Amino acid sequence: MVTLDITKASQFVGDAAINAFEGEVAKAQQALEDGTCPGNDFLGWMHLPSSITPEFISEINACAKTLQENCDAVVVAGIGGSYLGARMVIDALSNTFGWLQDSKYPRILFAGNNIGEDYLSELIGYLKGVRFGIINISKSGTTTETALTFRLLKTMCEEQRGKEEARKVIVAVTDAKRGAARTTADKEGYVSFVIPDNVGGRFSVLTPVGLLPIAVAGFDIAALVKGAREMEEQTSLEVPFRQNPAALYAATRNALYQSGKKIEILANYQPKLHNVGEWWKQLYGESEGKDGKGIFPASVDLTTDLHSMGQWIQDGERTIFETVLSVAQPNYELRVPADKENLDGLNFLAGKHVDEVNKMAELGTQLAHVDGGVPNIKFTIDRIDEYHIGQLIYMFEKGCGISGLLLKVNPFDQPGVEAYKKNMFALLGKPGYEKETESIKARL
Repeated sequence: MVTLDITKASQFVGDAAINAFEGEVAKAQQALEDGTCPGNDFLGWMHLPSSITPEFISEINACAKTLQENCDAVVVAGIGGSYLGARMVIDALSNTFGWLQDSKYPRILFAGNNIGEDYLSELIGYLKGVRFGIINISKSGTTTETALTFRLLKTMCEEQRGKEEARKVIVAVTDAKRGAARTTADKEGYVSFVIPDNVGGRFSVLTPVGLLPIAVAGFDIAALVKGAREMEEQTSLEVPFRQNPAALYAATRNALYQSGKKIEILANYQPKLHNVGEWWKQLYGESEGKDGKGIFPASVDLTTDLHSMGQWIQDGERTIFETVLSVAQPNYELRVPADKENLDGLNFLAGKHVDEVNKMAELGTQLAHVDGGVPNIKFTIDRIDEYHIGQLIYMFEKGCGISGLLLKVNPFDQPGVEAYKKNMFALLGKPGYEKETESIKARL
């Protein structure tokens, strides 16, 4: 299960300030349920976990098995929500050093999330002579980063495997009817899955966008969905405010925001959770950062970043609060050995579990940061597995929807994302952007 502790945040703003949001939270939840909120055409994620059938899971797993049997590597081509969710789950569940070992599952690689010539050249260099497949994830098929990468990979895959065999290991996850990626998939005869029209990219990890790569990597997507489904129930409108982790989280962070805390730092004490922070930053940053408003989402890996960002968090400008992800039970056991010479002075730890040392570092850091004026919110999950990651995903999604509405923005659009694209296309001389090209040249 996922539990929430706000005691070290409420001491900064008071329980009354958090409880004052209860009515607004209820209105936000009702608007999400009724579809009367801004962005109501992108609420498909709300009851997605409970709508996923065993037959659909089987369909995903069957496609994953085909890729597993025919590929030593699978490249996931996508950007933003089209890869962050899958990468988060796969990295959390994988053996950290599994890439150095033989595995019965394909190596999952990620591309299409940048335009780095060196990155792509090195990827192509690695894939030479490797049996690889592609999962191309794009609603439109024209997102520059992903489309450019897919063009390179499709060409290479066809050259190495032949066009007929390549068709068996290229999968499209795209729009049901429209767009370049859909046209290509239909023309080439690729197996394809649909990105629902009413699910935005950053909320799409529980669609084939995330489920297919996760299944190819060998993980139990049924357990992931089960965790999310149970969290859907635990965050429903009927659950009392103080017992609803998504509602209470949304209220607490908004109370802190109103008190002048403008930056939220998501901190984890397990390296496997690094990409939870990357996914969470897109989810909250893209949902709330608009209309001149929004909590700035940042993330740190602790205790690692205590030796870099720790000084700023402890003594810097007091505009921050922390949300800590804590894992109750590690998946392995490792004890600190005794050393006769004890030159490092660590014999006082001999016989202790490494996780006990980590937990005391976590508690000591929390106390130090609170004493230093940093409010702390704490989420605890029982362990890192598919079920609990599924719970965490849905809890953060529901909390994000509520929080954005409390902030009085549309949590489900991203108008600012298009600004850089217009400039980039104009600078590259894309047809149809002639006026913009002239305007930018004049500025430069």
